[in-house]
Amino acid sequence: MGLIVAGVFLVLALFVALGSIKIVPQGREFTVEQFGRYTRTLKPGISFLTPFVEGIGRKINMMEQVLDVPRQDVITKDNVSVQVDAIVFIQVMDAAAAAYRVTNLDFAITQLTMTNLRTVVGNMELDEVLSQRDQINSRLLEVIDEATSPWGVKVARIEIKDLQPPPDITNAMARQMKAERERRAVITEADGEKQAAITVAEGQKQSAILQAEGRREAAFRDAEARERAAAAEAKATELVSNAIAAGDVNAINYFVAQKYVEAFAKLAESPQQKTVIVPADMGSLVGSIAGIGELVKSINTDGPAPRAPSPPRGRAAPTAGT
Repeated sequence: MGLIVAGVFLVLALFVALGSIKIVPQGREFTVEQFGRYTRTLKPGISFLTPFVEGIGRKINMMEQVLDVPRQDVITKDNVSVQVDAIVFIQVMDAAAAAYRVTNLDFAITQLTMTNLRTVVGNMELDEVLSQRDQINSRLLEVIDEATSPWGVKVARIEIKDLQPPPDITNAMARQMKAERERRAVITEADGEKQAAITVAEGQKQSAILQAEGRREAAFRDAEARERAAAAEAKATELVSNAIAAGDVNAINYFVAQKYVEAFAKLAESPQQKTVIVPADMGSLVGSIAGIGELVKSINTDGPAPRAPSPPRGRAAPTAGT
């Protein structure tokens, strides 16, 4: 009988000893209550409790958690209804405050986020809501983090997950975007045509400038050539005048022969001329040219020059086909 009682007491002692040993896993913290009152918090690892006096109160997750904020309809400042949902990243920093200062921590944070989301979006117009998500996230984070601080919770970030305007607003936005892109395309095309026209005009301008410079250079060279020809003619005239003054008849024959050749050339070039005047004796023309040579020799030697034959007389001769 005594052995049975001893065995029972041994089993009870072993059970109580094992119940007083608590192992807390990493990423969690346990609160300890003594007769229903919070006394301390158990950190990750092994801990010992006083049998029949202390017990585990709440088991708190200390890792970062993600809360899904349900979709809700929100009226913007310009009276447009949009559907908004979000996600919240939180982490418990104080296990005792998270366990004993709020009944349902996740539900409380979710409801707080929904109400503040309606407040923030309701103070903005639709265009601002669609284009300023970062500003909405920042304002929500500031408000929610301050409100949940007494609960021992740190709100890491809040992200707007989806913003869905009504279908008619979506269609209007699509048409507006299409019109804007078409306008940009027209502007881009007009700018391209403008640049092309400017380039063509610049090319024509440069071409006209180069052509004008070419004509100016040609005119300058023509004038220079005429000037040199006139100078040569003046020099020849001076030489002939000096020869005439010295009593040389070949000088007069030179002028007559020159005019004779020029007149004959004009008659031959005329498109309306049916007949051509040719000398009756071609030897006379050769003699005139020889007289010119004698004139040049006489001028070079400063001596008397022989007399040149008189210019030949001409007769009319029919052209081919007359």
